[in-house]
Amino acid sequence: MRTYLRTVNYYETDKMGVVHHSNYIRYFEEARTYFMEQVGYPYERLEREGIMSPVIGVSCEYKKPVHYPDTVAIDVYLISMSKFRCAFRYEVRDAKTGDKRATGASQHCFLDEKGGIVNMAKNNPAFLETFEGECEGEGKK
Repeated sequence: MRTYLRTVNYYETDKMGVVHHSNYIRYFEEARTYFMEQVGYPYERLEREGIMSPVIGVSCEYKKPVHYPDTVAIDVYLISMSKFRCAFRYEVRDAKTGDKRATGASQHCFLDEKGGIVNMAKNNPAFLETFEGECEGEGKK
């Protein structure tokens, strides 16, 4: 698990000062990118190595609104990792109070630059080994 801190920007809110629901998906991406940087395998490296990791599913459950200029702590967990796909879970909390604001998940696959499915065990074992070591759920399949 890694925790990403983020302060809400005014432009992310509606007229009531509440963060628009679509921004949580962006927050998840930011937290996932942070996670990858922290484990030493940022997206840029993966893409330089010819691997793309598109989102194939995403969900969010809203618990309490986040307002401008709140700071949120986003806990990101790698919950499954296989040679073809991975999944993350997210918990958004108020950084000061710890109150849960939202939860979510995302699923990803691995593709080459032409859009073909990649077997990470064969094409990028270093990535697979790094991420299996961080997995808090199902692990290798």
